[in-house]
Amino acid sequence: MAIASRASKRALSTFAAAAAKLPEEAVAAAGEAVATAEPLPSATPASFERTSSSRVLGFEDTGRLFAGEPTSALVRTLAALQALSVGPLVDVATAALRSPAVAGSALGRAAARATAYRHFCAGETAGEAAAVVGRLWRGGMGGILDYGIEDAEDGDACDRNAAGFIAAVDVTASLPPGSASVCIKITALCPITLLEKTSDLLRWQKQHPSFNLPWKAHSFPILSDSSPLHLTSSEPPSLTATEERELELAHERLLAVCARCAEHGIPLLVDAEYATVQPAIDYFTFVGALAFNGNGEASGEVPIVHGTIQAYLRDARDRLEAMVTAAERERVRLGLKVVRGAYLTRETRLAASLGVPSPIHGSIQDTHDCYNGCAAFLLDRVRRGSASVMLATHNVESGQLAAARAQELGIPKGDRNLQFAQLMGMADGLSLSLRNAGFQVSKYLPYGPVEQIIPYLIRRAEENRGLLSASSFDRQLLRYGNCPN
Repeated sequence: MAIASRASKRALSTFAAAAAKLPEEAVAAAGEAVATAEPLPSATPASFERTSSSRVLGFEDTGRLFAGEPTSALVRTLAALQALSVGPLVDVATAALRSPAVAGSALGRAAARATAYRHFCAGETAGEAAAVVGRLWRGGMGGILDYGIEDAEDGDACDRNAAGFIAAVDVTASLPPGSASVCIKITALCPITLLEKTSDLLRWQKQHPSFNLPWKAHSFPILSDSSPLHLTSSEPPSLTATEERELELAHERLLAVCARCAEHGIPLLVDAEYATVQPAIDYFTFVGALAFNGNGEASGEVPIVHGTIQAYLRDARDRLEAMVTAAERERVRLGLKVVRGAYLTRETRLAASLGVPSPIHGSIQDTHDCYNGCAAFLLDRVRRGSASVMLATHNVESGQLAAARAQELGIPKGDRNLQFAQLMGMADGLSLSLRNAGFQVSKYLPYGPVEQIIPYLIRRAEENRGLLSASSFDRQLLRYGNCPN
């Protein structure tokens, strides 16, 4: 924050200048690059040549891949991703967004709106996001409406956020059946300080099973022996009567959103967040799942409440196996979204400040292996009818492997208990290839006022920073492929 404060004026002017240039100069430059670049022999990474069985998805024919996508939209996407690959520019922009003096100013919001917001977000209102779902649905994909609010500080803010989530469900209910789901964050429904305290208590109980939590309802397993239990190194204070009431109110908010989703048959995806609050988030999520998910005996039934597994966490597979075993024992169909994780910088800094091991895997390959292993484990449960999974990935190899495994298991491509998902503005090549192969695909559509979406934009900018970032494959497809007219 000190660096951002010292650089506020310079960052704002640089960020604003970049915003002004992006629509004209960057688009023109990107268009010229597309027009003049020599096509590569193949836009498919060499790793996909390993076995013919893994080649369920096709990327070589970019004309077919991007058919129906306007050239102007493809060029703008390339321009945005190319700008995000310039590390120094991203560093200045994120420093600006973290500075209240910049992010809170009209000029700062305008710059964000013209650049990252325009690329990664579906609008300011649920109606605007719904219009994006309509366009996606006509193109053979679905949408995930995410009212982009997080980190509430008090009960009044939580009540407003719950109303916003319910409004998102109501808008989704007006869309074609099966075209959209809704995503929420528990940090928007329960004050952060209470989530932190609840997580401490849940970690302590994991270490000391006889430790009594009188407010705790029945749930699936939340933690494992490999979880970062060291984040709670001494017995935390019990919740006060007021805090217990606040926790109950948070449950009521979540259950109200779940009930509205159940009324309309709309899946509810609960995002994972960061380690200091994740145990409480999982606790809330699984109490909701036990209340609203069916037993899965009806063919094709999709559970309402879906939790999230972050594969970059060392304990991800252990926790996944424990919760799946518990759900199968209780004959509840478990719904899960599998992601790699978006809080790497935060988790690393916290662990360093505490002098404890990071909860994140030691290498990116370990994260890839964990993700692919979790995906394969859950695909087998989808085949058995005991689970529903959304595989949210921008990694093309993970998409290839999961698609091939689903095909081997004989999971019908129209089975709504297997979905793939990517963020708006990212991995469009993977989304379109999965769609072309017949799989169910959705794009994650955050919406809300610019100032409300800034934490999300910072995470996306960091994720796409540099030439070897998560968006490098899409840049390769767009830059060297044969873009349609």
